[in-house]
Amino acid sequence: MITILIIVAIIIVLAMFVILTYNSLVESRNMVKEAFATMDVYLKKRWDLVPNLVETVKGYSKHESETLEKVIEARGNYTQMSRQEKVDSDNIIKGEVSKLIALSESYPDLKANQNFIDLSRQLVKVEDDIENSRKYYNGTVKNYNLKVLTIPTNIIASMFGFKEEKMFEAVDAERENVKVSFTEDNNDENQ
Repeated sequence: MITILIIVAIIIVLAMFVILTYNSLVESRNMVKEAFATMDVYLKKRWDLVPNLVETVKGYSKHESETLEKVIEARGNYTQMSRQEKVDSDNIIKGEVSKLIALSESYPDLKANQNFIDLSRQLVKVEDDIENSRKYYNGTVKNYNLKVLTIPTNIIASMFGFKEEKMFEAVDAERENVKVSFTEDNNDENQ
């Protein structure tokens, strides 16, 4: 009789472990989904700003059509993209929007345009929000992946099909060093 009680107790402990581990994995996976949804809101805000920015820039730089076309192409149909497609498009659009902003240096009238200034400010705010949401997303992915990959939860994870999630990584262009050069004109102004 004691042997049966010990076996029943072991089965109950194992069942509780499986249930608690499964629930923990579900909670972590949902946090990853919520974190991406938060980031997705900010990415969507950026996507909504981009056409206005492109239209403003178009009026000043008609010969910069390649950059403008890349921005429009990367934007695509955002609402119907998968999570990975959104991440890939975000990487493209971030670089192209940076080029659009850099164009303003070549066009003083554009740089002084109030609509361009307002859109640029909004874009900077959204970029900050995206950066913060990326940090949160990567933190939740890290916690989830730790559960999926470490013993003994990895056993339960593999039994129920929990897979490792991909973190939001910087693209190669973001990893490059920023090049700063001082010209004599800048030094004269600062003196």
